[in-house]
Amino acid sequence: MELLAPAGNVENFHAALEAGADAVYVGVPGFNARNLARDLKLEEIGAMIGYCREHGKRIYVAANSLLLEQELPEVIDTLGVLEQLQPDALIVQDLGLINLIRRFFPDVKMHASTLAAAHNLQGVEMFSRLGCERVVLARELTLPEIQAIAARTKVELEVFVHGAMCFSYSGLCLFSSYLGGKSGLRGRCVQPCRRGYTSSAPGKKAPKAGGRGSYLFSMNDLDGLEAVQDLKDAGIASLKIEGRLRSARYVEKVVSAYRLMIDSTPKTHGEALAGARLLIEEALSRKTSPGYFFSSQPQDAISPLHSGNMGLHLGRGGNPAQKEGRQWLHLKLKEPIVVGDRLRLHLEPSGERVAFSLKSLESKSGVVDRAGAAEVVNILLPDEISGSTWQHVDCYKVDLAKDGGAQNRVALPVEMVREQIVKAQRRNARQIQEIRWKAWECCHTVDGAGKAATSKPGGMRPQPGGKKGAPAKVPLDWWLKLDSVKPLLGKMELRPDRYLLSLDRQNVNQAGELKRLLGKNIRNVTWVLPPIMVDRDLGRLKKQIATLIRAGFRCYQLGHFSQLDFFRGEKVFLSADYTLNLMNNQALLMAAEAGFECGQLAIEADREGLREAIQGYKQTGVPATKRIGGKRNMRLGLTVYGVPPLFTSRIAAPFFPYERPVVSPKQESFVITKKDGLTQTRALRPFSLLPYLHELKGIGLDYVVVDLSGGLSGKKDMQELADRLAGAGRLGKLSTFNYLGKLE
Repeated sequence: MELLAPAGNVENFHAALEAGADAVYVGVPGFNARNLARDLKLEEIGAMIGYCREHGKRIYVAANSLLLEQELPEVIDTLGVLEQLQPDALIVQDLGLINLIRRFFPDVKMHASTLAAAHNLQGVEMFSRLGCERVVLARELTLPEIQAIAARTKVELEVFVHGAMCFSYSGLCLFSSYLGGKSGLRGRCVQPCRRGYTSSAPGKKAPKAGGRGSYLFSMNDLDGLEAVQDLKDAGIASLKIEGRLRSARYVEKVVSAYRLMIDSTPKTHGEALAGARLLIEEALSRKTSPGYFFSSQPQDAISPLHSGNMGLHLGRGGNPAQKEGRQWLHLKLKEPIVVGDRLRLHLEPSGERVAFSLKSLESKSGVVDRAGAAEVVNILLPDEISGSTWQHVDCYKVDLAKDGGAQNRVALPVEMVREQIVKAQRRNARQIQEIRWKAWECCHTVDGAGKAATSKPGGMRPQPGGKKGAPAKVPLDWWLKLDSVKPLLGKMELRPDRYLLSLDRQNVNQAGELKRLLGKNIRNVTWVLPPIMVDRDLGRLKKQIATLIRAGFRCYQLGHFSQLDFFRGEKVFLSADYTLNLMNNQALLMAAEAGFECGQLAIEADREGLREAIQGYKQTGVPATKRIGGKRNMRLGLTVYGVPPLFTSRIAAPFFPYERPVVSPKQESFVITKKDGLTQTRALRPFSLLPYLHELKGIGLDYVVVDLSGGLSGKKDMQELADRLAGAGRLGKLSTFNYLGKLE
């Protein structure tokens, strides 16, 4: 069994290997899921690869960010270098990146990232067929679910055993992106799950967030020490530690703890566990929990009374004291501190966090270089906090002062590797240019400067409104998504080109009645598969699909790429939901070649990203020889209205205020719902791109999806949608998600 550790920098790389890691993983510059860190340079990664090769270790490179169309040329250049450096594998999420590697860099090995949401056997086998030698399982799986998958596949499996946990299923979190374009799927997450949210009764103003019990989504850290032996017995290939943004001390302590557990025998297990527990306590992490390993509803995964800050809590202070133009925080210490320690402040109610190294400390006796627990001290605050305000602030110690005892490590030959990379780039320049041409440049008009020429889309102003109650004039095909069959069985004023219905037990039970009502028009009904389906539900779903196909329903929208397996050999019409995260021409090509006739682009994409991806795909298209059954190229769509789940979680905590508004520190309102074993958090009001339908048609979209699921199917909601489609009446402005902004 492999012990895999994070290496966010060269210091952590050495700390991990010296503590006993068998392998490390690092982020490739620019497109990894921890882009907030200082990315390692390619020459540093190359030097690490050489070091690992010499010392019998392995190194994996995380390239697990979603890719924008405009990033493809740089990505191709980077893949060309990585092909020469030969890491043990790339960790990937984006279907477009998988497609690039399969088409042009077949010697590069791939592992499927946890962001690819492989949460059942079907997902594992699909990624294996796509060329991934290993699959990192979703962190939401229980130990029995992991064991069941391992027993039925020959694919290498990797499991996270320690570190930060996300509240939402990996690959399905839109919260950070929705709040300001900082995509968690592109490594820019601003962690809205760590903020305080306060519930309020309808019609009443919510109290300010940040009080007791308001940290509804802030997960504790994962601690899988007690699951190691079971995972080992199940044949799991690799145990993974999260933490590329954490300190060398953290990496050293946690790796040492898991090394003890992996190397222990049944006879020494108890002693090893005790020693490992002490090491974890010294790592200065958040409060820990075994996560989902022993329960699908872990009661200790969230501590709602605490913010989930990492480190040792030193105390809580009020407003700072001013002295000689500097700010000082007055605290009674809960833990000892030393000048040079790394501290983090958590400001309430804003939720702002500020990390700094302690430069000056005062006690009753004056300026000191250290202070013990229970002492009353003044801590010098950093200058960057001067403009901040708070009601109170919690202070944490997140790392220890450097002791000056640096080990005598041989420096990595970074400069030599840089020279080798430059030579390899010159040698392979023509080959890489050919790949760039085939994958990107032939799809985009290139000006003399070598940059894609971009014509700004017109129609920025919404289309003129009509009369209230007038029929909607939608300039392109539109599909209406509903939670329930009920509106179709009654009087339906809206007349979309296609209806999307959630494929659940209640709706399937009414399929016969729906068929009698619609007759031949059942061809306009598409059944929507959810993106999350645990293995125990797959058998039921297969039976439901078989029942619907026998009844004549032939149209299905898939929430995950692996769901293609349900329809092999069937004559059906398949479309891809936005949860496949199709964001570039290579991802769209892959979906089209797999057999999708329609596909939605990623819901979080901005206008320019949409335009470029559509242009890239439509000017390339799928070669006729690869079109399944001679069908035309995939039609492209986009969800343009609705309240998409921002968090999709397995946890249904007893303290969640279901169906009541929850309010963020910035007074943004959301609602938490529970259905079919999932907890989902949505904005209280829908986002809308309805004023821009003519523009969307102009940039090449073929259809749009109007989503009334998630609580928008009431009479008032239907009427508001009808008025917005018709451009009638004075309706308030709605969010446009990232369309008019910029996705980062």
